[in-house]
This record gives sequence, structure tokens and C-alpha cells, in this order.
Amino acid sequence: MTEENDRIIDSKPKPEDQFDSALRPGYLEELIGQEQIKENLKILIEAAKLRSEALDHVLFYGPPGLGKTTLAHILANEMGVSIKVTSGPAIERAGDLAAILTNLHAGDILFIDEIHRLGRVVEEVLYPAMEDFSLDIVIGKGPAARSIRLKLPHFTVVGATTRLALVTSPLRARFGATYRLDYYQIDPLVEIVERGAGLLQVESSSDGLLEIARRARGTPRIALRMLRRVRDYAQVRANGKITGEVAQAALDLLNIDGQGLDDLDRRVLLCVIEKYDGGPVGLNTIAASVSEEPDTIMDVVEPYLLQLGYLERTSQGRQATRNAYDHLGLDFRDASAQQKLF
Repeated sequence: MTEENDRIIDSKPKPEDQFDSALRPGYLEELIGQEQIKENLKILIEAAKLRSEALDHVLFYGPPGLGKTTLAHILANEMGVSIKVTSGPAIERAGDLAAILTNLHAGDILFIDEIHRLGRVVEEVLYPAMEDFSLDIVIGKGPAARSIRLKLPHFTVVGATTRLALVTSPLRARFGATYRLDYYQIDPLVEIVERGAGLLQVESSSDGLLEIARRARGTPRIALRMLRRVRDYAQVRANGKITGEVAQAALDLLNIDGQGLDDLDRRVLLCVIEKYDGGPVGLNTIAASVSEEPDTIMDVVEPYLLQLGYLERTSQGRQATRNAYDHLGLDFRDASAQQKLF
């Protein structure tokens, strides 16, 4: 079984991505792409500054690797306040959240990654903190127990999630602004890679940058990770310059094709096409056939294949499209049409 985190095109954070922090934009004017979100955030920030208030609570959602954490840090920089970073799984008890909240100052930002994984008890403490800026603490036990309400400074919660549907309705309702981050187009990705190459002091050509952007699955985190790998290849196997030929050779060596598909993506498509005549076939069957977990197929592999139009979901299961056959160089067999003949 392939470890999910071994995939260079995995959009979830890896320990090595800590080096990307230096490549992250610090302010909105440095952020590339997501133009509509940038304009909305500019208005939100300017309005809060004019009123000398804390920002409204903000929720970012979308696939991993598109910049939700970066935007949270940008908001803190733009407002000139401190940011406290945590995640839903890290806040196990209500007391953990209370300790964080009581250490915040006026205007500070509390960034909660994977906010959909907050426990129900923790959420109940967060509701009054977000709405009334107060914290209810129970002192003592049994009949002698009493509740004390502490006032909190006005702060901002910035939440990030890859699964908006798993964020409970009461929690979603307490965010004043909700923004969806979409996959990046090629041109903004080229700019991101070019900026990264400049900060890494790597000589590159436009063809080399374009080759990396084309295979980055519309995700800046993957693009910057690929840039580092191509830089290594260029320094060892070439003259240190990232050209189109060097980038192509480096990424081919990593088994990443021209559309950004790796070995696992191709195994899933070939499984559906060759073992099950193009589908439809169930998710669990695909996962068992390629020796992977169903959650890995659904959360990591499927979204990009659906975006490319190589796979489609039907009521009977997953089905490969004509585009998938063409990409793999196979003759198209319309399984649904064949079924109608019988």
C-alpha cells in the first residue's frame, strides 16, 4: 500500500513544506490569484480599520493547498495584530480552548485549521465567545458548582476547512464572511512559481516555469513543492537552470505526467477501465483493487480526476470518461451504451 504522504502531488501539508513559509506572501498586494476573495477582504479590512474594530469572523473553505492558512496570516499582517494558530483536533477539551481564548488581546486573530473536527463540547464553549465575546466557566462540582462569565476582548476567529458540509450549522452561522478558494488557473500558477524561483534564487526560463505550473494540479503548494524538486534535478543533472526540457525530465522521473497525474491516479483510472470495462464500479471495489483506503481515493485522488473530467460519479458508481481513455491512449468503450443493448 502506498503511503499517501509519499506523493509529491499530495496537496496536504508535509514537514518539508515548512520551507515554503518564506515563500508565502505577507500582504494582499503580494497574493497572486483569488482576485474576487482579495477584493472582498480589502473591503472587510478597510471597514474594520475605519471603525477601529476587530475583523468579522471569517471562514475559508476549499481543497487543501490553496492558501487558507496564508490568508489567515495575511489578515493578521494587514490588521497589524497577533495570530494564534491551532487546529480542530488539537483542541481536545473545553479547558484547552478557554486557555487559548483568555490569552488573546483585542483585535487578535485565532486561526483554527480543520475547524470541522472540533468536538461538540468545545464548540459549545466557542459559540458565546464568538457571539458575545464571553466565556462561561463552571467552578466547583455538584450542588456547590457555580458558573462565572468572563468577558473577552473583541477578537476574530478565522476558520479553515476542506469539508464545509461537516461544519455544523450553528458554527457556520457565527461567521460573518465565508469564502471558497478555487483551484488556480495556469497563468497565476506560473506567477507563483516565478516568484518562488526568484526567492530561491534559481535561474529559470518561461518554458520551465510553465511546465511546472501545468503539472501542479491547480494547487500552489504542489507547484512550490515541484519547484524545489526540479531545482534539485537542475543542480545535479543540468547546469542549474530550470528550462522546459529540464522541468519535463525532472517531473517525468517523478512519474508525474503532463496533466499532473501520478502513478496512483493512473492505477485508479486503469482499474476502472481495464478491470471493470470503464465502470460503473463502487468506491470500495476500486480501493480494494488498487490496495488503498477508500478515504484516500475519495479525498485525494478523485477530486482532481473529476475536475479534469476523467472520472464521473453515477448512482451506480464511478465511471471513466472518454477523456480518460484518450489521456491513457486507450480505445474508448462506452460501457453504458453496451449495457443498453442487452
